[in-house]
Formats: sequence, C-alpha cells, structure tokens
Amino acid sequence: MVTTKEEFESVEGKIFPGKTYAEELLRPVFYDQKEHLFDSMFLIHKAHTTMLQEQGILTKEEAEKILAGVKQVESMDREELEYSSQYEDLFFLVESKIGEIIGEELAGKMHIAKSRNDMGESMYRIVIRDYLKQTIANAEKLGEAILYQAEQHVDTIMPAHTHTQPAQPTTFGHYLVAIFDNVQRDIHRLKEAYRIVNQSPMGAAAITTTGFPINRERVAELLGFDGLVENSYDAIATGDYLVEAAQVLVSLMINMGRWIQEFLRMASKEVGLIKVSDAYVQISSIMPQKRNPVSLEHSRAISSSAAAEGLAVIHMVHNTPYGDINDTEDDMQPHLYAGYQKATRVLRLMRAVILTMEFNKDRAYQQARENMITITELADVLARDYGVSFRKAHSKASVIAKNADAEGKQLYDIPVNQVNEWLGDVKLSYEDWTKIVDPTCFVERRNITGGPNPEVVRGMIWARK
Repeated sequence: MVTTKEEFESVEGKIFPGKTYAEELLRPVFYDQKEHLFDSMFLIHKAHTTMLQEQGILTKEEAEKILAGVKQVESMDREELEYSSQYEDLFFLVESKIGEIIGEELAGKMHIAKSRNDMGESMYRIVIRDYLKQTIANAEKLGEAILYQAEQHVDTIMPAHTHTQPAQPTTFGHYLVAIFDNVQRDIHRLKEAYRIVNQSPMGAAAITTTGFPINRERVAELLGFDGLVENSYDAIATGDYLVEAAQVLVSLMINMGRWIQEFLRMASKEVGLIKVSDAYVQISSIMPQKRNPVSLEHSRAISSSAAAEGLAVIHMVHNTPYGDINDTEDDMQPHLYAGYQKATRVLRLMRAVILTMEFNKDRAYQQARENMITITELADVLARDYGVSFRKAHSKASVIAKNADAEGKQLYDIPVNQVNEWLGDVKLSYEDWTKIVDPTCFVERRNITGGPNPEVVRGMIWARK
C-alpha cells in the first residue's frame, strides 16, 4: 500500500517528535533510562548543587530549596513516571517535576555549569562501576569455591588432555588451581577496568568546561569517583572506558565458557568424573535415567550471550567520531548492563555448582592409567637413569606405545621382559617399569614449581589463600 507524504504526515505529525520517532526511539530510551539511570541522576543533581553552593554560585537558601525539591522527586515512585512526548527524555521530565515544586527559574539554576553531556557520561560511569564492583565480588566468591575444591583434591589423580586427547596424568587439584589463576587474572582486569571507569567527567559541561568558577574535584569527591577525566574534550569524547568494561566482560565470559565446557565433558556419563548436585540437575521428561547437568549448559549459553553483549559494545564504538555521539550512549549502554547482569548469573551459578559437586576419584585414577599417558616417564627414565639420549629415549618410548597399541594392551598389562625385548639394547628393572606405569608416581615426580605434585599444589593453594 503506497502512502503519500501528506497522508503520512497527517498521522505522523510535522513537528518534533514525529510519532514514529517517539514510539521507536524516545519511548524505549526513556524506559531504559528510568530502569538504569534514575538513581545516578539524582546523585549528580545533589552533588553538583552542593558544589555550586560551596562555590558561592548559588546561595545557601537556593541550594537548600533545590535539594529539597530534588529529594522530593527522588522519593516518588519511579513506576509512576511514564513517557510523554511533551519531554524529550527522562532528564527533562525530572527537571520539570522539580520545577513544579521549587519553580522553573530555581530549577533552571540547578543546571548552571552542567550539561546533559557531562551528566550523561557521569551517570553511565556510575552505573558501570556498580556492575563492575558486583562482578568482582561474585568472581572472588567463585574463586574461593574453586580453591576450596582444589584443596580437597590435591591427591586426586586424573588425566590431563591436550588437543582433546588424554595426554599425561595430573590431579584435579592441579587442574582447579589453573582455573583459579585464570579467574584471578580476569578479576585483576575487572579491577583495572573499574579504575579506568571510576573517573569523573563532571565539569566538562558540553565539552569545553564553563565560565563559572566551579570545583570539579569536589564533585568527583561527592560522587565517589577516584579522580577526574581531566581534559574536558576527553571527558565527553572518550569511549575507552566502555571498551575497557566490554573487553573484560568478553574475557571473563570466554575464559569461563572454556572450562565450563570441560566440566560438561567431565559430567557426561561416558567420562563420569564430575557429578553435579541434584539441586542443579534436571530429569528428562521421557527418559527417567537421565541426570541432565543443565546448570552447566545454561552457564555455557549465558556466558556466550554475555560475551556477545560485550562485543556489541565494541562494535558500536568502533569507527565512531571522537566526540559526543549517540553510538556510545542510550542505544549502547543497555548492552553493557545486560552483559554484566548475565555474567553475574554465570558466576553465581558456577559457584553453587562447584561448591556442591562430587568428583569420582576411582574412575579418574583408572582413566589416568589408560591410553598410555604415563609413557613420557619412560622416555624420562631412559634419559635420566639409563644414559640414553633424550631424542633416542623418546623414539624408544614411541616404539613401546605403538607395540602396546597394536596388541590392544594398556602399559600396566605388559610385563617388563616384553618391554625389554621391544627396547632392544636397554634393559629396564621391574621396579622402574612398575613406577613408569603408575600415574601416582608420575605426578609425584613432577615436583617442579607449578607442577601437579601434591605438595607443590598445596603450596600453590596456600600462597593463593
């Protein structure tokens, strides 16, 4: 159906805001602002007004009236605030509500030396820093849970994998300390992101500060910022704090997603190492034998979704002008908020799963005996104790592995005299061969810094505690 300009404008209107603009942009932005920015907006109104009075720009009486009006509007039920095309956004609606109480002229004075630009940038930073603090706290709790389980399993032998194939024996404690360290690096990144985010743009005004004698440092102090984004152009133009917050979100969720996937593999019936608590599994609607570890599945999916939110932020900032631009503002911020909300869900879910899960020590030990994953120790013993060059020792170990595989045997099934026949000019003792096929001995001998030897792992746990 073709609509003429005249027909369209008769419904749409000819003055701002057009109906489509209001419905598709202003209305959804208004409700996003109300949900996320309401509290931070009033923090800024109060801090800025306090500073104006301290600087003598407002009288004490004016400041007291403004703050009383601000407090009255702040205390109203925000659910009562509805979008109206009479106001461009939430900021103008709030200013109008305050004006109804204290008068428009005095309400206008509250905005001396303050722009929606520096105010908006400050609100975003306040909200994001709160999400970062929440995420850091939950990540630290997750780390504590991981370390708790690591301490229970410093002696629990299991196979380590490389290229998704059984590689060498290690312990579940060793594996969990690795995950703990990975989480800790992301916590460090989160804290660095917090440092970058928690700087005040207030006082930059539109982009070039103001002719009024304001005190930017005082407003930063009142708002709980650690310092200033000093250059006023930078304060308004930069999007790097958004990229920083997005990048660490992506890093945390990607890193977690990788070991969550590993947990899912270990929780499968075929592998059978991890048993997720009944509190976090669901049964099948048709297969009564099933214990579906859906808490892990959901965590994997949500972590991917959270990472995608962070990537959306990065893509929206990319190739935008260095200045005040909508791409870094109302349309983009909800992606970051949603990403951190999802990250919190993943962190809390995985803490619960890890604290309550069980690990099948006997099955893990048996898997560490299989697939010839102690064969590296044969090469080491030949080189260390029998005077064979390491490259030749590696070659001889490879021969043993191939012959064992051809006969369909595990290393512990092969008697030492058969091994010595395959080795040729080197003869292993029974005691050495017995230790070579023992994954516990393999682990104990790896007592180098960072290795899986139980005492080494205990030391790592103690240091991290």
